[in-house]
Amino acid sequence: MAEPSTVARPYAEAAYRLANDASALAKWSGMIGALAQVAEDKRVQTAIGDPALSDAQLAGVFISILSGKLDGQAENFVRVLAENRRLELLPEIHLQFEVLKNEREGVVEAEVFSAFDLSEAQVADLAQRLEKRTGRKVRTQVKVDKDLIGGVKVVIGDKVIDGSARGQLSALETALKA
Repeated sequence: MAEPSTVARPYAEAAYRLANDASALAKWSGMIGALAQVAEDKRVQTAIGDPALSDAQLAGVFISILSGKLDGQAENFVRVLAENRRLELLPEIHLQFEVLKNEREGVVEAEVFSAFDLSEAQVADLAQRLEKRTGRKVRTQVKVDKDLIGGVKVVIGDKVIDGSARGQLSALETALKA
């Protein structure tokens, strides 16, 4: 069986093309994000797995929950996903759509792990430094991780910049063992 990310890719790309052609990337990002949240609900997941519900009924569940928040094209997108039994892929479709959108806008997502809460000024300074380093606009998401002891660890895609005390101690330990 194919990986969910592989199966979700054509749907994410189709949604991206629709959004890009209509110059509505932000609007579609919000709609797909809302659809992904609905798909993650346990009750909705139960409904998706219920063989007694028709494709139209499943699509109707999503459309009625998000009544007024989806445009006609997004409702049709939901119907296509329902017909192909792919509604459970909405969270993955959302992730892949965001990657495509960010590439188009020249934005990179950075996860920042800090041993302590960072002030807005510290986050802004870190984002500015990361923008210089990557040459792209950086959108940060900060999480506190007490295990770091001190400093920060930044994850951008598959790159890790570890400036934490825990990382420095691990590097020292490795050097001493060698």
